[in-house]
Amino acid sequence: MAVAHGLGNVMSVLNRVRDARAKGEPSPYDFIEVMACPGGCAGGGGQPYGVTDDIRTLRAQGLYRDDRERPLRLSHENPYIQKLYAEFLGEPLSHKAHELLHTHYVKRMSG
Repeated sequence: MAVAHGLGNVMSVLNRVRDARAKGEPSPYDFIEVMACPGGCAGGGGQPYGVTDDIRTLRAQGLYRDDRERPLRLSHENPYIQKLYAEFLGEPLSHKAHELLHTHYVKRMSG
């Protein structure tokens, strides 16, 4: 697995994959996650430039505090989700829920 923080770091990950393919070797990664913003979402999209580690830390603390203080934190307790299942999806893991909500992966490249 590889994680690239910031778009500037994507090229080094892609170069490793390209180098392996050129040698006839399998990709060194089964999964690559690209976080477009350095440090991920806490310093991420829509945020001003010049974010420092101290600012990221404060934002992360705020996100965790907000999560802790929310009265509704679990998706299966959300009344809108309960209504969606009751009126449309049926029960969790039903055929319709699986068909509409589950991700299916398809191999796109050989090697």
